[in-house]
Amino acid sequence: MADKNHKIRCQEVWKIFGPNPESVLELVENGASKQELLEQTGHVIAIRNVSFAVQENEVFVVMGLSGSGKSTLVRCINRLMEPTRGAIYIDDVDIAQMNDQELRELRRHRLSMVFQSFGLLPHRTVFDNVAFGLEVRGDKRDERHKKSQEAIELVGLKGWEKSRIGELSGGMQQRVGFARALAVGSEILLMDEPFSALDPLIRRQMQEEFLNLREQLKKTVIFITHDLLEALTLGDRVAIMRDGEIVQLGTPEEIVTNPSDDYVREFVKDVPRGKVVPVSNIIEEPLVVITEEQPVKAALKEMEKKEADFAFIVDSNGIFKGAITKENALAAKGNESVKVGEIADKECPTAPPNATLEHCLQLVAESDIPLAILDERQHLQGMVTRTAIIQATGVNGTLNGANGKR
Repeated sequence: MADKNHKIRCQEVWKIFGPNPESVLELVENGASKQELLEQTGHVIAIRNVSFAVQENEVFVVMGLSGSGKSTLVRCINRLMEPTRGAIYIDDVDIAQMNDQELRELRRHRLSMVFQSFGLLPHRTVFDNVAFGLEVRGDKRDERHKKSQEAIELVGLKGWEKSRIGELSGGMQQRVGFARALAVGSEILLMDEPFSALDPLIRRQMQEEFLNLREQLKKTVIFITHDLLEALTLGDRVAIMRDGEIVQLGTPEEIVTNPSDDYVREFVKDVPRGKVVPVSNIIEEPLVVITEEQPVKAALKEMEKKEADFAFIVDSNGIFKGAITKENALAAKGNESVKVGEIADKECPTAPPNATLEHCLQLVAESDIPLAILDERQHLQGMVTRTAIIQATGVNGTLNGANGKR
């Protein structure tokens, strides 16, 4: 039985195209390459012994070049294609054991697919395209209208409901396809190169929209792409495929900083580390942390003692409240009644530990105060200086610490 946290699990999945796939499995198990199998038997290995598990609410990206098997894999997951061997589980149910009715229910209620080619109906309006899946499913009219309108607004197409598909740009058409998948309320989204047909600028915009939406939607996503930077930007984890096999599976940081072989190493050599490596790698402990009720005089004394130019401020529960510079503290020193919380800079830059180095560098580019790193409860975890970020994204490609150490 699958782990209760695993929404999708592939176990030793094979897919071989040809007149008699089972007859050649012994050859490939004995080490025959994709090319050798094709030349000797006329069969093609599309997926070769693939195993992985996708956690609930995870964005799992499968990346590979043309012919790597990534699109075949996603089509096996929703049984548009039947695997030659192996098992695929949704929760703890092997989908190969589902009858036709159970499979229809899976596709109508729990699993949706977004295609590269959009798959829209040109004779229908935007609204009717979004509502199509609900219509097929048999939802009542009022319910279809409500869910479709919510999905349209979620992807930023409000006002375009009555437009025909031919009146929309490529990016807007892809939004319609995305909205149609969202409208049915599926727990799982399978996205097969959804942005690859778009112009580069529109593609980046759609990637940003996807990142924003994933924070709201809490969906389990398998995202197929041939673009490594897209994979590293969007994925919680990334599986890189080659000739039907997964050659490396890991977080974006693991893949960029520790490629498994020369094939992956060649892929990632030009990837800017700052786009992938999280700031948690270079967090430092702040020199001075004071509570908001402390008088300015006490705060100034603490900063002078630690030879610090600033202090971070928290409340009695450890919630971050801002920062104060030594210069501002000196200016208020004459007023004994002033507390640091009253003159705190509440707009000083902050970021979560998983923010990328590139994003954090933008935040501190014009600030004299280091970046405060906060957890989900807004508790102070540490700080990162502009110098440390610059060193960590250095041109030598290594991940340096705040003091220039690995």
